Amino acid sequence: MQATRRAILSELADGPVTGPALADRLDVSRAAVWKHVEALREDGFTIRGTETGYELASIPEYGDAAVEFGLDAPFDVEYHEQVDSTNAIARERAADGATDLVVLADEQTGGRGRRARAWDSPSGGVWMSIVVTPDIPPARVPLLTLAGAVAVTEAVRDRGVDAAIKWPNDVVVPGDGERGGRKLCGILTEMAGESGQVSWVAVGIGLNANIDQASVPPDATSIAAEVGPVDRRSLVQDILERFSVLSERPSETLDAWVASTDTLGQHVRIETATASFEGEAIDVTETGALVVRTDGEKRVVHAGDCEHLRPA
Repeated sequence: MQATRRAILSELADGPVTGPALADRLDVSRAAVWKHVEALREDGFTIRGTETGYELASIPEYGDAAVEFGLDAPFDVEYHEQVDSTNAIARERAADGATDLVVLADEQTGGRGRRARAWDSPSGGVWMSIVVTPDIPPARVPLLTLAGAVAVTEAVRDRGVDAAIKWPNDVVVPGDGERGGRKLCGILTEMAGESGQVSWVAVGIGLNANIDQASVPPDATSIAAEVGPVDRRSLVQDILERFSVLSERPSETLDAWVASTDTLGQHVRIETATASFEGEAIDVTETGALVVRTDGEKRVVHAGDCEHLRPA
């Protein structure tokens, strides 16, 4: 959002303010204030002119301006009604030098998960990609995936959903369903870099929010199916604010991930690009790799698919 418009909304959040007072406080002309107010109205904000000044009566239900208003995290938001893939746009923006950017869409037509699996992304979900430029080595990038999973899990738990994390990148509702619960959210992280240094990271989050059960796969679920529809604006803000904090605190991210996962202690089947084996999931390393005890030894899995078979 343009900086002056953000400042106007911040002023109006505390109550009515006259045009001249806004002009003085923001060091702009009265004509500029009027133009910015009109632009905010076009973005969906209801701003009334009263005897005591401009009054913020309502905010948009969803979109870039709505999410940025009141967001306590350093992100700009780029919103689209429909896109092929938010990660695809995020890669383009990152290549052009963008950072601390959230690409948000109401609907994706070409969403993808791990190993290029299709991910249905109908209207009503939360489909977004967070672009950051962290000063970390590539080996620690998976911690951002864990931070995204924790942020989503905590946010949906606060809204009444009994969610848990399934390694490496799913948020599920434990119980029935294939492979360790009914899938609620998938996270796909992509990165670019060279010489051991990360240039950018895009953390893609696909969350089944206000979607009917009939519109998700049989082994998946949605927030609406579990507890009813939620306010997507506040949900996205909650996730972004939690992610912003966790991404700067690796040790807290690991502790929170362990506290939120349903994978540790499970008898699991692991499938990697070169092997398939079973064992007990016993730990996660400081870079997010899964430690599995099998045949009397410990195997560290950095990437692969994990299926919960039964508690160990």
